[in-house]
Amino acid sequence: MADYSIWVLEYAYVSQYHLSGINYGAHNQGYKKLPYCYVLIKGKGTAAMVDVGYNNKDYGGTMATNFGVENWHDAATVLAECGVTPAQIEHVFITHAHFDHMGNTDAFPNAKFYIQEKELSKWVWAMSLDRRFRWLMLATDPGDVMRVVDIARQGRLVCIDGDRAGVLPGIDLHAAFDTHTWGSQYVHIRNDGKTDSADSWVLAGDLVYSFENVRGYDETDPNYIPVGLAVGSQTNLVLTTDEMVRRAHGEFRRVIPIHEEGLRDAFPSRITADGLRITEIALADGEPSRVR
Repeated sequence: MADYSIWVLEYAYVSQYHLSGINYGAHNQGYKKLPYCYVLIKGKGTAAMVDVGYNNKDYGGTMATNFGVENWHDAATVLAECGVTPAQIEHVFITHAHFDHMGNTDAFPNAKFYIQEKELSKWVWAMSLDRRFRWLMLATDPGDVMRVVDIARQGRLVCIDGDRAGVLPGIDLHAAFDTHTWGSQYVHIRNDGKTDSADSWVLAGDLVYSFENVRGYDETDPNYIPVGLAVGSQTNLVLTTDEMVRRAHGEFRRVIPIHEEGLRDAFPSRITADGLRITEIALADGEPSRVR
């Protein structure tokens, strides 16, 4: 009995991304595909998302070109594969403010957005620094930050300070301060609705990029390896990874790294006519599969 369907939806990708950016310390160890994805959650009479991708225009498009992103498709095209339109999305949980996660807010005119207050305020602080500190803004579009401020003006922004249980029935938000970004958060879905859920899923944002971040290179001897980019600390990333694994009752496969190409082998998946992957993590009772 599952309350929510969960799909990881690829909307673009980088064909050859340096491995050291995915797994900290993996210098000169080659490249791998890095999918750009967001997550669709559907059930309990609502449709929600974890992150929204980037807008592929203005500075967002420039950043994508600089990062070597290919095959971008708009949210309407991607969500249609699961029978949902952007206008039907009622809730969006922003894990962090990097351009490929928070850049496409304009595509969801009816959604309420949830972000850690620290994430928003610290990016405003970073924007105010001298040009010498511009590395901090490497993956963040200032225009995205301003669009979220305007969402607040519209009355559609919820700023959270720390953890918040039950933001939707069976869905909790957990802060991961000073990790990948200053105010990152992850989403915990208790898919049976129970407080001590036996059907837990953790949607990790960029706190992990790959399965190796969660379990290391040898599954028989697990080892946490932090991602390659942190404005906080690698130590905090490792400790947060352990926290996420514990919320998943020690099941590594239930901590979902959305940039992981290997999701296609771990869960039912298909490739769309546009060459993008849909991965079905969970299926709510009565919901038809979108990959079979």
